[in-house]
Amino acid sequence: MDEKTMVTDALVGVNGELKMFGDMIAQTENMDLKQCLKQIRNQTELSQESLYELARRKSYYIPAAKATPQEVEHVKSILTQPKMM
Repeated sequence: MDEKTMVTDALVGVNGELKMFGDMIAQTENMDLKQCLKQIRNQTELSQESLYELARRKSYYIPAAKATPQEVEHVKSILTQPKMM
């Protein structure tokens, strides 16, 4: 297995863990457990940022182009419209 594959696989795995921690934090009522999960999530975010920077630096990951101001406004307008029920 080459380095690019390992970095990419690790990044995908860490991103999945971050989603999992978000779900667990939202669902737990135990404040001690919630705080512990938040600390683990924060440490995992730091790892994700390091992996992301490594992947970008080595061109293993190339992010999508930034949204234009018009695209941002379009999405905002969609998300802030009153919901019809």
